[in-house]
Amino acid sequence: MARQPLAAKRAEELLGASVVATSPVAGGDIATATRLRLSSGQTALMKTLPHAPEGFFEAEAAGLRWLSAVEDGVPVPEVLAAASDCVILAWVEQGSKTPAEAAATFGQQLARTHAAGADEWGLDHDGFIGRLPLPNKTAGSWAEFYAVRRLLPYLKLARDRGSITDGDAAVVESVVGRLTELVPEEQPARLHGDLWNGNCLWGQDLAIHVIDPAAYGGHREVDLAMLHLFGLTHLPRVVAAYDETHPLADGWEDRLGLHQLFPLLVHACMFGGSYGARAGAIAARYV
Repeated sequence: MARQPLAAKRAEELLGASVVATSPVAGGDIATATRLRLSSGQTALMKTLPHAPEGFFEAEAAGLRWLSAVEDGVPVPEVLAAASDCVILAWVEQGSKTPAEAAATFGQQLARTHAAGADEWGLDHDGFIGRLPLPNKTAGSWAEFYAVRRLLPYLKLARDRGSITDGDAAVVESVVGRLTELVPEEQPARLHGDLWNGNCLWGQDLAIHVIDPAAYGGHREVDLAMLHLFGLTHLPRVVAAYDETHPLADGWEDRLGLHQLFPLLVHACMFGGSYGARAGAIAARYV
């Protein structure tokens, strides 16, 4: 590992420890990732983004800390430092094995994290999902929150960007009007909020660690819906262990598409392509 002077200097300012070496890390599509080796022998990950939106890295750090507060919940990397221009996390060494036993343990851990709950639907501060702002102002019910903080803002943005047709948008709007009858009442869960397989790291310690949260108090089926949308190795084992630990409400599988509308609209806003059409097709199942 060579030493990148600017990254090393900033890390040393925040950590109060010497950085022995640094190296670039591939894979991030938003922030620049750098691996740090500290004089203590610890390895860390530093994420930076020039001109980051206000509160960008602070929101990530807060989400990780909130998730980590759950005893025996999903493993998350320790936050070593956070500032307006970067976040520094304990390094998660990834392994090549993806054992079914680890998936089952992850299902139990995710269930415990969700069951730890949240005070309200939403959060006391806004966040981000990818580069997009994530409004978290609280609401009185999940149906209201999902409508006005998740579906409608990103539906409008997708229309403004030409990423969804008027016809598909109208179908999604029709579903919004039916949310109170479609979604069962539950207490707010402690959500990761962006739980796709790219944010699940299979560690060398044979545990699944989650990163890059968009955390808030929401319906637990959202995290499960996103896992199903983008896939995860041994997902049936994850779900079975989850259901044994924190039983799911009847009909949850039929509502997966309903809670996939949000990530599909986010992807339509960010990437365009066929995501808007997929959102319209899934919404049509519920009208």
